[in-house]
Amino acid sequence: MKQGFNCLVKVLGVAAALACASTASAQSAGQLTAKIGLNQLTPKVESGDISAPALPGSKADVEKDTQPVLIFAYGLTDNISLEAAIGTPYKHKIYGAGAIAGTGQLGTVEALPPTVFAQYRFFAPTSLFRPYVGIGATYAYFMKERGSARMTAVTNPGSGVPTTFSIDNKLTYTAQVGLAMNIGERWFADVTANKTKLRTDVHFSTGQTQRMKLDPVAVVVAVGYKF
Repeated sequence: MKQGFNCLVKVLGVAAALACASTASAQSAGQLTAKIGLNQLTPKVESGDISAPALPGSKADVEKDTQPVLIFAYGLTDNISLEAAIGTPYKHKIYGAGAIAGTGQLGTVEALPPTVFAQYRFFAPTSLFRPYVGIGATYAYFMKERGSARMTAVTNPGSGVPTTFSIDNKLTYTAQVGLAMNIGERWFADVTANKTKLRTDVHFSTGQTQRMKLDPVAVVVAVGYKF
C-alpha cells in the first residue's frame, strides 16, 4: 500500500515537472509577434467655429475611414510588451456642421497616427484568451489637405481666390484595451480599441483659424503569428 502510494507520488511529481517545462517553453518573453488586419478610425469631433468673417457657428465634421494595418509586438516579459504599427494613410472627408450644416464637403485630409504602446497582458501566455491594456505615445501627422469650392464660399465668399488650409501636427497619447485569442501554437486572433486625445488647430490661407477636438477611436480586428 505504502509502496503504491510512493509510486503514485513519483508519477505525479514527474507529471508536474513536465507540465512546468511545457509552460516554460511557451512563454512570451523575448517573443516577436506580427498581426495584420483592418483599422477603422472614427474621429469624435467637437468643432470650434471658423473665425470671422465666416458666419458665426461655422463648424466642421470629419468622416471615419478604414485602412489595412500591420502591427508588431515584442515581449519584454511574459506579461509586458511593446507594440508598434505601420499602415497606409487614413483619408478623411470634411463636411460643414453647425451653422453651415448641409453645405456639403468642405475638403479632404490624409492622416498618419504612428503610435508606440507599452502593454500589460493578463494571464499566462498559453491561456486561450489574453486581455490586455496599453498606453502609448502618438504623433498625429496631417498631409495633403485640400479645400473645395464650398470651403472657399464659406471662408472667403465672392473673392474668387480658392481657400487652402493646413492642420497642425500633434504629439499626444493613446489608451488601449484589447483581447487576443490563441487559435493554435503559433496563430492568434486579436481585437483592439484605442482612444486618442487629440486637439489641434486648422489654419486657412485667408488668415482664419479653427480649433478642433478630434479624439479619434480606432477599432482593429486582426489575425497574428508568433515567431
